[in-house]
Amino acid sequence: MEKYLPIGSIVLLKGGQKKLMIYGRKQIDSGTKKEWDYVACIYPEGNIDLKYNYLFCY
Repeated sequence: MEKYLPIGSIVLLKGGQKKLMIYGRKQIDSGTKKEWDYVACIYPEGNIDLKYNYLFCY
């Protein structure tokens, strides 16, 4: 079993300026069909719009 950060974890990606909150795992980008480890939203603002969702691998 792979280890994942818990849902609700707050992270700052390398080179990032805003903290993100993880709210999903094992996501597939509907456009590219690429699988990502996490989906996150900006923190503390939250999931305010799809354009502010971030997909990334750990």
